[in-house]
Amino acid sequence: MSEVQPSPEQASLQEPSPSSSPGPRTGGLTKGQSLLIGLAVLAAGAIAQQLLKANGYEGFSAGILASALLMVLVVGWTASYLLRALTGNMTYMQQRRTYRQAYDAFTTEELERRFAALPPEEQERLLREAGEGEA
Repeated sequence: MSEVQPSPEQASLQEPSPSSSPGPRTGGLTKGQSLLIGLAVLAAGAIAQQLLKANGYEGFSAGILASALLMVLVVGWTASYLLRALTGNMTYMQQRRTYRQAYDAFTTEELERRFAALPPEEQERLLREAGEGEA
């Protein structure tokens, strides 16, 4: 079964691919990186507990202090996440904004190019039709 190919006009108005969109790549972590960070935090808690024990704290006191440190880290991370969520500074939202700006610029340039290629009579007709639609 053959695949239907878009006409040249349709192909020129297709959305640009995300890989070709301009602008810097917004930050963000992959799932693997997030898991590694979680494991690193757990390891840091265990190391902190051992360091506290080595410096003369009892096992129970060292556990409480290490747990308190981990709680401060978790509360800090949660607060930063909530701040990013409330201000709309999340990776996905940034990617959507960047992509939308690139798409709008692309379609505007393409429509302007096509309009400029039309004969003057056709341009005037389209402008009249657009003016009637606004009234």
